[in-house]
Amino acid sequence: MTAFLAELGQLTKCGDAMSRWVRGPLALLVTIITAGCGGDTPNQQGTAATTQALLSQPIGELTQVKPSSALESSSGDNQLPLAELGYDQGNQDALVRIVEMSDYGCGYCRKFHLETFPILREEFIETGKVLWKFVPFVNGMFENSLFATEAAECALEQGSLPFEALNERLWSDQASWKRSNDPEPVLRGMAQDAGVDLMEFDTCLNNDNSIDRIASARSTASRLGVRGTPTFYPIGFPPIEGALPTEAFQQVLELMHQEISGVAGN
Repeated sequence: MTAFLAELGQLTKCGDAMSRWVRGPLALLVTIITAGCGGDTPNQQGTAATTQALLSQPIGELTQVKPSSALESSSGDNQLPLAELGYDQGNQDALVRIVEMSDYGCGYCRKFHLETFPILREEFIETGKVLWKFVPFVNGMFENSLFATEAAECALEQGSLPFEALNERLWSDQASWKRSNDPEPVLRGMAQDAGVDLMEFDTCLNNDNSIDRIASARSTASRLGVRGTPTFYPIGFPPIEGALPTEAFQQVLELMHQEISGVAGN
């Protein structure tokens, strides 16, 4: 894991360094990824063309597939606190493991979570193919994002059900809290609707229970070189920047699963 994380920090750089890391059909993923370098607006036309090229290629050998045994951290300067951050969904033994870095205030993150993620969850997470770790972090670009992230983290303290309910509401009703001059009562109302225990929720907020996790997520994003949101880190593959079209994401995940399955079977 240490070697992988060291490489992961390098993989966030655009250009030839990333191209040298992979070759064959998965090298086309580099084109998808680097198309978004320098900003968080995906190049839809370029992505569509590259995805079509990706799908037309036979599955070949990947030179450095490194599926991780778990999204875990251990001691050491090169380790990142992944196990301590975010929310996991899926089979802990899944071959494909994704770390998603998103900001609740990000419009493209909202689009991904409303349009694409439900399909990926049904096809890949619930079927045991993918373990998905969602790490909310505050990149400082979006109004009231810190308040929303605190609310989500405090809901997570109460378990998966209240967190998932509030998480979905934060995405679907993003405008209501993002544009509010007083977001805290808006978010508290959403938490109540999501079944969150408000007494525990208020205690969590008042005691700043979530601040360390939020700070750690931001630090992790910085160390990974996250430039925009959403950014996805498939363990053992280059990162994906931007909200790909749903079909593109489906095909990319399927190809990753086939690649790792082939390596594991050898």
